[in-house]
Formats: sequence, C-alpha cells, structure tokens
Amino acid sequence: MLVWKPVFTCLPISKSTLKSDTAGARRLRVRVLGSAAGGGLPQWNCRCGVCRLARAEPQRVIPRTQSSIAVSVDGEHWALINCAPEVLSQLQRDPALQPGRDDRHTPIQSILVTNGDVDHIAGLLSLRERSPFRLYATPEIHGVLRDNPIFNVLAPDCVERRDVALDSRIELLPGLMATVFAVPGKTALYLEGDEVEIGAEGESTVGVEFELDGQRLYYIPGCATVTPRLADRLEGAAALLFDGTLWRDDEMLRAGVGQKTGQRMGHMSMAGPEGSMTALADSDIGRRVFIHINNTNPVLIEDSAERREAEDAGWEIAFDGMEITP
Repeated sequence: MLVWKPVFTCLPISKSTLKSDTAGARRLRVRVLGSAAGGGLPQWNCRCGVCRLARAEPQRVIPRTQSSIAVSVDGEHWALINCAPEVLSQLQRDPALQPGRDDRHTPIQSILVTNGDVDHIAGLLSLRERSPFRLYATPEIHGVLRDNPIFNVLAPDCVERRDVALDSRIELLPGLMATVFAVPGKTALYLEGDEVEIGAEGESTVGVEFELDGQRLYYIPGCATVTPRLADRLEGAAALLFDGTLWRDDEMLRAGVGQKTGQRMGHMSMAGPEGSMTALADSDIGRRVFIHINNTNPVLIEDSAERREAEDAGWEIAFDGMEITP
C-alpha cells in the first residue's frame, strides 16, 4: 500500500529579500494589526456593556482583535511584534503583509514576542507552512516555547529562534534597530505558581524600542507601573504605544466579569492618580497611543466621557488597521 506524503522544503531567505530599499525613503512604518487585550472585542463569552455595544452598535464600539503590530522601514519587509491568535485574519486584511511574488513568499522576515501570554504567542501555531522567519524572544520566553512541544510545528530548519538579551540592540530588519528592555509586569497566567510577583522587572515582560535615524518609538503592551527609570527611557520619544488594558483598576470587578484587579493582572490603569495618564503627563513624548485594551474598558466607546478624557490628555485609542509613522 502506497502512502502519499506531502514534501515541503523551507525556502531560504535570499540576500535580495533581506536587502533594504535604499532607493526609496526610509521611514518607520507601524501597522496596528490588533488593538484589544486577551479575548478581543467583543469577547466571545462576555455580555458586559461594552461587548453588547460592539455587537449591536459597531459604529460606536469598533470590534477589535488581540494586540500585535507590524513594523517596516521600506514597506516591503516586515516584522511582527507579538503574534495574536487572529494573525491569519489580520494578515488577510493587509495587502502589504501578503505574498507579493512567487508561489511561496511572505514579506514577514521576523517576529518578536514581548511575553508568554496566550494572546501574544498562540498565533505562531498558524505560521507553520515552512516559510522562513526569525523568532526573537528573551531566553526565558524561548524556554516557555521549548517546554510546550506543540510549538515544534515551527520547524527549526525554517524558523530560527534567536535569544535577545535585555538592553541589547538587534537588527530586527535591515536598517531597523530594536532594543528589548524589562518593564514591570508578571509571568503569564498559565505559568503562575502559588506565589505571584507583581511588578518584577526581568525577562518575562518586556517593551521594545525601535530606532531609526535618531527617532525612537516604543511598544509596551503590558506594564504594571511606570517607574522613574522607565519614564526616563521614554523621554523624547517620537511615539509610544502603551498598555491601555483597563480604565480603572477595579473595572472588571465592577462589571461583574472578573475577580482580579488590573494590578493583580500586571496592568496599570489609564485613569486615576496611579494611572498611566498621570504618570506620563509631564513626559516629553510625541504621539501617545493606548493599545492592548480590555473589552470592559469604556474608553472603547467612541462617544464616552472616558474617551474624551483620554483624548483631552493627549492620548489616542488604537484600532485595528491604525497606521503610525512618526
């Protein structure tokens, strides 16, 4: 009896593929692929006020997928920062991230993950069709991926896993330097033990600094608090995409859909004296964008008082498909 087995080879990344577009103007391009926190909006099993509006009045509450961004300096070669469970639909709605030549091609050259949360790594399982890319993460997060054998579908002869040390600079794409740095956070929910350290700074929760021609852009989708060291780092940034999970710390308890505060989840709130808007009010930062927004957050309602307050404080609310060019 003959058994047919499909044979796929991993196409190498050619030098021409990695060569940046020196003929065109280089500029940092950021596409928001997903802007919601874990579960997306509306969340599949939630009937909170915001989710009800997202289903009934999507013009007032725009549905959103789970958070990730794509970055490029030439519009041809791209890197993903985090890989949401909805990555396939995110890529399908953005022509720049789709195959542009050959029968087997992707403009995605690399992926960097900022923590081990399900909403940031589950999408990797959908990118298993033997197209080559580099997967960057801290050694701790790579250890999480290695410990779960399902991620072995990312064949090692195609997907090169590269450790990134904290505060080291890497060339994420030709001409685009990135630095991974620790931010206060916590380990992923499914990795929690009997004791959970909130606000620890290490390899489990990181932010990313992109630098191009003297301009800096930051992506920090999870952060428990703004320390003086973090505030100093962000000073003078051209743009910041920052953790906007909850409007207030006890938001999920008030909505009756959860038993944890934002702080317990490793996320600081937007509003209030301990919130990020207050913490960064006097910082010299250009464009300020909240991302990774939970489905209970009233700032997602286009005409809400919370949305107006955030905008009056100089903040934008990310949405899927948003483009940022500092």
